[in-house]
Amino acid sequence: MKDLLEIIAKRLVDFPEQVTVTEIPTEKGCTLELRVSGEDMGKVIGKQGKIAKAIRTVVRAAAIHNGVHVSVVIVQ
Repeated sequence: MKDLLEIIAKRLVDFPEQVTVTEIPTEKGCTLELRVSGEDMGKVIGKQGKIAKAIRTVVRAAAIHNGVHVSVVIVQ
């Protein structure tokens, strides 16, 4: 899931070299922290959070397909 999130984020931003994804294990599965450049934050979140919601939906669907629970957190 980490690789999927990284690929999606790098395609959206202007500075793909600054995209990092950190995997944090939790009781239910894991949390993926997505970090991007401050200038790219708006591109990842989108208007009214629509792009962020779509990213979370895609990653969550892929995780469920693999039998894992994943949540995505976008941090600066």
